Amino acid sequence: MLGQAHAGQEIILLKAGKPYARMVPLGSQEKPQRMPGRLAGHIDEAFFEPLPESELDAWGKL
Repeated sequence: MLGQAHAGQEIILLKAGKPYARMVPLGSQEKPQRMPGRLAGHIDEAFFEPLPESELDAWGKL
């Protein structure tokens, strides 16, 4: 059965004569293509500035 699903065939599984589950081939398992620079203009220079002491102290108490 798995070979048939892998080949593209949809398989309906029955329980007590009624449709119970469906086996279908998975779509492409490729990872989405990365797009360098897609956040350009969304991060300003303040992002790279050191955090104030009060913020660092708050993170240290976790």
